[in-house]
Amino acid sequence: MTTRTRILTGITTTGTPHLGNYAGAIRPAILASQDANADSFYFLADYHALIKCDDPQRIQRSRMEIAATWLAGGLDVNRVTFYRQSDIPEIPELTWLLTCVAAKGLLNRAHAYKASVDKNVEAGEDPDAGITMGLYSYPVLMAADILMFNAHKVPVGRDQIQHVEMARDIGQRFNHLFGKGKEFFTMPEALIEESVATLPGLDGRKMSKSYDNTIPLFTSAKDMKDAISRIVTDSRAPGESKDPSKSHLFTLYQAFASKNEAEDMRLKLLGGLGWGDAKKLLFILLDDQLGEARERYHQLMSRPSDMEDLLLIGAKKARAVAAPFLAELREAVGLRSFVNQSQVVKTVKKKTSKIARFVSFKDNDGFKFRFLAEDGEELLISRAFKDGKDVGMVTKAVMLENHVDLKTDVHQFLLYVNGEIVAKSPKYPSPYECKVALEKAKQSINRLKFTDSLN
Repeated sequence: MTTRTRILTGITTTGTPHLGNYAGAIRPAILASQDANADSFYFLADYHALIKCDDPQRIQRSRMEIAATWLAGGLDVNRVTFYRQSDIPEIPELTWLLTCVAAKGLLNRAHAYKASVDKNVEAGEDPDAGITMGLYSYPVLMAADILMFNAHKVPVGRDQIQHVEMARDIGQRFNHLFGKGKEFFTMPEALIEESVATLPGLDGRKMSKSYDNTIPLFTSAKDMKDAISRIVTDSRAPGESKDPSKSHLFTLYQAFASKNEAEDMRLKLLGGLGWGDAKKLLFILLDDQLGEARERYHQLMSRPSDMEDLLLIGAKKARAVAAPFLAELREAVGLRSFVNQSQVVKTVKKKTSKIARFVSFKDNDGFKFRFLAEDGEELLISRAFKDGKDVGMVTKAVMLENHVDLKTDVHQFLLYVNGEIVAKSPKYPSPYECKVALEKAKQSINRLKFTDSLN
């Protein structure tokens, strides 16, 4: 069954977002989420934060600030799945399942671990001094984040490509050991956005809290103006021509300006615009673009319960995918009920109401079918066919994934075969409930195919 491209992005909650985070990661991700062909999962990587930070207040504050930044920046939680990593208990459980198949040699080659070891050796320390198991096994947790939702694309910086490759290696190993012909995990690909800006900081180096050279994003207009005034420039006086290609200030301006605005600034600098006036123009541009979002940010920070509600809704959406998938993985590795497999198969045969199923019937319009979930909920009802054989051909196509697709249409989802709508779901009160039901339908069909393969 074909699906939309699934994109997954997480931000570690250890600091306050700055202008570089926004231009390099948050803004492009929000724009990408508006693609109708994308199924986007965005999360606060707060388990990852524990590896880097042991200050509870800082982590809690950062979680709120990053959540508020995403929402203030325009993230539509009705279009995406937005959640906290720590609200998904299936993720640490999957981490352990993956840990048990991850090769130690693979983790030994992780860049972060090797860098820490090299630093200790250079300092004459024990190679593993100060290195926690959290840091060492960080790539497995990241693999669980990606593989839990079978992400196709993972937007990352170049320094994170290795972690996506390691997720592939670990997922392939699990598939090989336990799949028995079934590919549980999709192989993710790193998505490197060459066009995404890497903004310079106040001193010209990459904008980073590590260098203390950041420009605040949403703290206050005054703080932003003060930071801009400290941008390092050359000694050319007003009236002297300035080279925009060598100006950190112009690079910052260009990242937020339209083509016409950037060209106008370039010509002004070449014509001798003073650095003080150029900094004023940069502030005006940023304040104009970010002012409304800044107000929304402060409103959200003053109402944390609103963000909490949105994140819990997001967690429910994420768990609607994660919980049934983890149940399959537990079954695959042998964490099953004490009822033996032959009894399970017999039960499946005797109690068909306990498995998802297609039910064919005839009414005044013609031959139709319903698709029912394990709990008996009707998820799809077909259009009328003239011949009962046509019903059989359609349900067979679904089971074989032949030119089949499921797509949402706001309050209901549709089943397509060969590009033609053959069945529709009931109408749901909200797009979110429709999306949850769609995931339930996909998982029910997958489990039905798995059960059918046992018989």
